[in-house]
Amino acid sequence: MPMILAYWDIRGLAQPIRLLLEYTGEEYEDKHYCCGDAPNFDKSCWFDIKNSLGMDFPNLPYLIDGDKKITQSNAIMRYIARKHNLCGETEEAKIRVDMLENQAMDFRNGFVKLCYMTYEDKDDYLKKLPCILEQFSRFLGDREWFSGDKITFVDFIMYELLDQHKMFSEEWLKDFKNLHKFLERFESLEKIKCYLESTRCIKTPVNNKMAKWGNKKE
Repeated sequence: MPMILAYWDIRGLAQPIRLLLEYTGEEYEDKHYCCGDAPNFDKSCWFDIKNSLGMDFPNLPYLIDGDKKITQSNAIMRYIARKHNLCGETEEAKIRVDMLENQAMDFRNGFVKLCYMTYEDKDDYLKKLPCILEQFSRFLGDREWFSGDKITFVDFIMYELLDQHKMFSEEWLKDFKNLHKFLERFESLEKIKCYLESTRCIKTPVNNKMAKWGNKKE
């Protein structure tokens, strides 16, 4: 029976999960909920049923795999990654994965805040962005993947974050060659390449309709 991954009809928190499912060859249904238009942005399609699904912490995204019902995006990522040995094999790799998983969420939360609430601070965000990216660039170094020579689930999270920032402003790419090469390396993975080129892949919108950036389907 295929897994069910459910989320809004955007990239958001679900895109790294979709990429991981594609890479691992898992069969899944990509279930979408749709937010209403302004000014109310009606979400009743989700709120009306969320408490009837038998989940401990009802939320989006959620993953259903047989009798397992999982919420929280990183918990979902780890669940899939454990099935495919993509959490790091050595203690050093596992430490790097654990650190980056949380650092990436801090990075994402700052970007989400900008996109949804403080878009007027865009110029200030872009001024600070090189310092943030410098940390990720140093952490990657000359490694092929962020934890070392083998891909792990955090590479999928970082790919999505960096790709969204590439859409937001391509200027940063010229200063961080290893991050740029990381994006190219990830996109050249056979299953990822096929997915990104398919009609199943959500290119836009990145964010939901109430966001101030990335809220439109292009």
